Amino acid sequence: MNTNRMKTGKLTGLAIFTAIIVVLQVFATFIKFGPVSITLALAPIIIGAAVYGAGAGAYLGFVLAAVVLLSGLLGWDGGFVMYLMSISPIGVILTIFVKSTAAGYLSGVTYRVLAGKSEKAAGIVSGIVCPVVNTGLFILCMFLFFFDVLTGMATGAGKNMIAYIIFGLCGINFVIELVVNMALSSVITHVVHIRSQARRIA
Repeated sequence: MNTNRMKTGKLTGLAIFTAIIVVLQVFATFIKFGPVSITLALAPIIIGAAVYGAGAGAYLGFVLAAVVLLSGLLGWDGGFVMYLMSISPIGVILTIFVKSTAAGYLSGVTYRVLAGKSEKAAGIVSGIVCPVVNTGLFILCMFLFFFDVLTGMATGAGKNMIAYIIFGLCGINFVIELVVNMALSSVITHVVHIRSQARRIA
C-alpha cells in the first residue's frame, strides 16, 4: 500500500515538475542575452532530481530539451536552432538533449552523494552543478559540431573565441542561471526535508 502511494506521489510530483518546466522554458525562450535563450527551467529540474533521484533529474532534463527543440523548430528562439539545423540536424539534437539530460542526472547524483553529510551543502552544490554541466556541455558540443559557426560568430563580434563565449554566447545567461539556482538552494533543501519528514510519518 505504501509502495503504491509512493509511486503515485512520485508520478504526480513529476507531472507537476514537467508542467512547470514547459511553462518556464516557453516563457524563457523569448528572453535572450546574445544568440542563445536563457534557461529558467533548471530550478525545477534540480528540485525534482533532489526529491526523486538522478533518474528523475535525467527525465526532467529530457523534458526541458524537448521543449527547447520544439521552440526552436517553431522559430520562437529567433531562428538560432533552425540555423544550426541547416548545418547539422544530428548535432543540434545531440547538443540539446545531451546537455539538459546530463545536467539533470548529475544534479541528482550530486545531491544524493552530499545529502548524507549536509542537506544544505547538497542543495547548494547540486544547484551549481546543473547550470555548469548544462552550459559546459553546450559549449563543448558547439566546438564539436559547429566550430566554424562559432568561429564566424566570434569574428563577426570582433572578439576572440574565449571572449565571445564568455561575454557573447552564453556568459550572461550562465551567470543569471547560476544566481537563480544559488538563491533557490535553501528552497531545494526545505522541499526535500519536508518530503523526508512526510515519508517518515507515513
